[in-house]
Amino acid sequence: MHGRGKIAVGRAIFAALCLVALAGCVSTPAPRVSLAGIPPERLAQAQANLAVFERAWALVADRHYDAKLGGMDWKTRGEKFGAQAAAAKDEAALYAVLNTMVEPLDDSHTHAIAPKRARERRTQQSARTGFAMTRIENRWVVNEVLPGSPAAEAGIQAGWIALSRNGVPLGARTRFSATEGERINWVFLDAADREVPVSAVARTLSTAPRQEARALEGGFVYLRFDEFDGPDRRWLGRELTKHAAAPGVVVDLRRNPGGETLSLGIIVGEFFDRRVDCGTFITRDGSRSVKHSWQLGSANYAGKVAVLVDSATGSAAEIFAAVLQDHGRATIVGRKTAGAVLASRFYRLPDGGELQLSREDYVAPKGRRIEGTGVEPDVKVERALADLRAGRDPDIEAALRVLRAP
Repeated sequence: MHGRGKIAVGRAIFAALCLVALAGCVSTPAPRVSLAGIPPERLAQAQANLAVFERAWALVADRHYDAKLGGMDWKTRGEKFGAQAAAAKDEAALYAVLNTMVEPLDDSHTHAIAPKRARERRTQQSARTGFAMTRIENRWVVNEVLPGSPAAEAGIQAGWIALSRNGVPLGARTRFSATEGERINWVFLDAADREVPVSAVARTLSTAPRQEARALEGGFVYLRFDEFDGPDRRWLGRELTKHAAAPGVVVDLRRNPGGETLSLGIIVGEFFDRRVDCGTFITRDGSRSVKHSWQLGSANYAGKVAVLVDSATGSAAEIFAAVLQDHGRATIVGRKTAGAVLASRFYRLPDGGELQLSREDYVAPKGRRIEGTGVEPDVKVERALADLRAGRDPDIEAALRVLRAP
């Protein structure tokens, strides 16, 4: 009896824990999709597709920050796209359906990520040639080449204009997937505007964020970090402590897509000697939560600050710029940011893919909503192709003028 009593109590506790766990799980059932027209040989694939679709559909229904989903009839939309998902012939087609389904949300942080790219995100490793491009004068221009990469070995240089990839002219889309060992054929215009064909074999490279610190003329310091995460925030804290006597710093966020809210609060705190308002996050039920900077262990950097931003500056990076701008702590230099600041989470899908889903809206300390509009710089700078080819950075030049001003 005593042993049986322990088992009964254990089962009761286990059941209670399960109920608590399930309380946070997706509960809205996805629309039923008929598989009547699916050929028998494709039935297993269709069922697997539906498992992915149903999970993604229900996550949006239950957890998206906008409970009204922009006024959409989500059930009807699910019926339409559920059938398309079931009929998808491969992974690429399935994820195209999912992203078409969520597109009307007009939400920068809600999208489906196929398993390969989700794995690359988690491991910070992907097969690529190793260069980055930016949009200058309506052309895609190489602005960075990773040292030791296939691109560097093939002679690709910053300032070259990319014309085509594997014979296809470049359009608005520039994010391409590659596989290990794949040969990719590019055509560029070099610094003399001559066509240069380049063939490079993709290989697995690190996509981990980069950090860079260097001295600038006049005792100022340049600090670049590419993500709001643990390693970057610790690196920045060390650099600000090391350069506490510098009269000013240039913080470069032009390649920073954002990151963690926790790291945002800690990094903001490095530039203040007191706790400051970092803005308000608004949940699905309308609850408002004001976040503050984290001052414990802060470098309390007291010098002048200029922050470089552009259209690639997103999420926590543009919130950082907005917070320092609203508190009058920094001058923002460059071009308007991405306007993508909704707080989001990544959810695993049954096939190993992920759904990034917006969970909270955001309003900056002075009450402005940045999603869809971005942060306007205090000092606007237009980048020119000639500057990049000449090795000049007009953003840094403008930032130094700001820091030198009385």
